[in-house]
Amino acid sequence: MKRRPAEVGLAVKRLQHRHHRALNRALAPLGLSVVQWDTLRHLHENPDASLHHLAVLTFQTDQSFGSLAGRMVDRGLIERLSGPGRAVRHRITEEGARLRAEGQVIADGLLASSFQNLSAAELDQLGALLDKVLGPDPANGAAHP
Repeated sequence: MKRRPAEVGLAVKRLQHRHHRALNRALAPLGLSVVQWDTLRHLHENPDASLHHLAVLTFQTDQSFGSLAGRMVDRGLIERLSGPGRAVRHRITEEGARLRAEGQVIADGLLASSFQNLSAAELDQLGALLDKVLGPDPANGAAHP
């Protein structure tokens, strides 16, 4: 069966939406949304990241991410640190690190279940094909985040 690009694009979007909804439900007992957990995950991987960098990594606008970060600071999940000039850097707190790790176990299990019908070779192939489609980021020429 020959698939049209629009059909494949819709399938990718449906899968992403399914994962987002399922992760939100699974993370709720930790008091986290998928966007908050994703922020903690990215801060774990990028200590001292700027607001703009975190907004890009979490698919938020700077303004939306600023509001989210403020709420996460208030909850003691992240902290803001002064950087050079007017720059503000962000760092995960001990409580944020604990919740990130618990959320990672949940996310790993959910995603493993989602892809369980693929063999290891098929999963590698899917990942390679998605990397190929994504290619370098047209905005900066770098590999996708």
